[in-house]
Amino acid sequence: MFYLGIDVSKAKLNATLLLQTQPPKFRSKTVPNTTAGVASLLAWSTRQAGCAVADLHVLLEATGIYHELAATACFDAGARVSVLNPAQVKEFARGLAVKSKTDALDSAVLARFGALLQPPPWQPEAREIRELKALLARLDSIETDLRRELNRREKAELTPVPPQVLESIDASIEFLRQQQTALQQRIHDHIDGHPALRQDRVLLKTIPAIGDKTAFRMLALLRSRAFTRASQAAAFVGLNPVEHQSGTSVHQRPRLSKTGNPRLRAALYMAAVVAIRHNPDIRAQYQRLLARGKSKMSAIGAAMRKLVHICFGVLKHQTPYQPMCAN
Repeated sequence: MFYLGIDVSKAKLNATLLLQTQPPKFRSKTVPNTTAGVASLLAWSTRQAGCAVADLHVLLEATGIYHELAATACFDAGARVSVLNPAQVKEFARGLAVKSKTDALDSAVLARFGALLQPPPWQPEAREIRELKALLARLDSIETDLRRELNRREKAELTPVPPQVLESIDASIEFLRQQQTALQQRIHDHIDGHPALRQDRVLLKTIPAIGDKTAFRMLALLRSRAFTRASQAAAFVGLNPVEHQSGTSVHQRPRLSKTGNPRLRAALYMAAVVAIRHNPDIRAQYQRLLARGKSKMSAIGAAMRKLVHICFGVLKHQTPYQPMCAN
């Protein structure tokens, strides 16, 4: 296996091919971040290594949307692809004592990361999941703009402004509300148009405190990646506890890592607050943690994490939620 690290930017791909590990032997190439550029990069890599595309392990960092074209094109061509967490790569580079930062160095670090750690393979999301995530992202943007306009409307009422300003704000609010309603309906229609997603939504909504908003986001999460354990999904959302201890003098309270999607965590927070009252399993856990002296926020974090575990179990086994505790 040969390792091809690709540092991704909007316009170009800076690649380093690791031909041998001891001593390290590299070859570098820069191509446009286009389908044709990826094809030429793969052809160059197989020539340099004297191998087939299937013998290439391509390593990229998750960089917004810019890595998606290259990752998908390499996957479709038959290469093994891994999309890495940039924070992990940064820590790996620090462990290698790499102090400078250039595109060429970054791609070389990615290649060495692949050779030493053998990260798991990545594969593109199903088309219906990509479309669902795009619809949810657009709805998030519309709702953010709507909140801003509502705040401007409130501020305008407290200060002297021309009537035309109020009319403009009101027109913007009306437009955004129409867009919000249309997108919400489009999301419902999209899920109804795919039997597997429709069945998953039904199952998720058997969980007390999981409504449409949280169900949509959990669908987008749990069907976008091949999680093998519920704890992996919870960690991906940023709900895994992180401890900070050293010797006998440093003993900080554990906190959530918060490395995932903040909007999903916000939806899970509201769902957890409701679940504490209406979901018997989560209510029992919450009361048990408080009795052990945990803070309310810590107990709510645990409730959020348990909700993810319950959602994962319901979808994995394709069975409605069945509480373990009596009401």
